[in-house]
Amino acid sequence: MISSRSLKFSTSVVGLAAFAVFAVSSNTSGAETRSSAAATYDAGKSVTIKSENRSFININPAIQFAPAHGMFSETPHGTFGKFPANFETPVHIHTGAYHGVVIAGTMTNPFEGEKKAPHLQPGSYWYVPAGMEHTTACVSDTPCEFYFHADSSFDFTPVE
Repeated sequence: MISSRSLKFSTSVVGLAAFAVFAVSSNTSGAETRSSAAATYDAGKSVTIKSENRSFININPAIQFAPAHGMFSETPHGTFGKFPANFETPVHIHTGAYHGVVIAGTMTNPFEGEKKAPHLQPGSYWYVPAGMEHTTACVSDTPCEFYFHADSSFDFTPVE
């Protein structure tokens, strides 16, 4: 399993710049298509993002994020994520709650020292309340993908 204890969970200036660049085009139905959603979310417009148009950035050497809407480091957001195979974050908290769904691979989300967290297959859902200690892990031999959304910006505070 890859250890992430030495990884820094901060967004690089280059990463933030990548979020600031996006393409907007119209399809035949008039729906808005975005390769990145650093743009302002508009609940009155439909949006589609094809999987091949997601723009992933490295937020550290192991974890990648791609926006669906909002800017995860600054606003409420919906974000795609990727973890390498057999990877687990250190125990941490977030100041805001979030909801997640597994897209690929097998993940776990042990809460407050939970020893036998359920294995979450694609289509599985999890919820993390604000301030709850947990880890998030890809426990499969293949990389994991997930989607998560929150009504606040994303932060990561390791618990000593």
